[in-house]
Amino acid sequence: MSSKPFGLTTSLILLLVVVVLAIVPLLIVRDSEFAGADTIAETAITEVAPDYEPWFAPIFEPPGGETESLLFALQAGLGAGLIGYFFGLKHGERRRRD
Repeated sequence: MSSKPFGLTTSLILLLVVVVLAIVPLLIVRDSEFAGADTIAETAITEVAPDYEPWFAPIFEPPGGETESLLFALQAGLGAGLIGYFFGLKHGERRRRD
């Protein structure tokens, strides 16, 4: 039995599917604003309590929405890498023990 779960062809097909799933919604949904949860929450709070004062101010305000999205994607990628490393490490330890 081969130690590789997927071949090159399968990996490329899966990569293509992921890219299509990421791009198609941007092409289908026209003239829409993809606001983050923070923006939506801020709007809702302002409607409910217009005199609300935030508890604190952000330490770092990114220069634009693209930078904010980049930082969020970087954080998600690092988190996914850390989780994948942990599961791979535990899987390797279990295989070595058996």
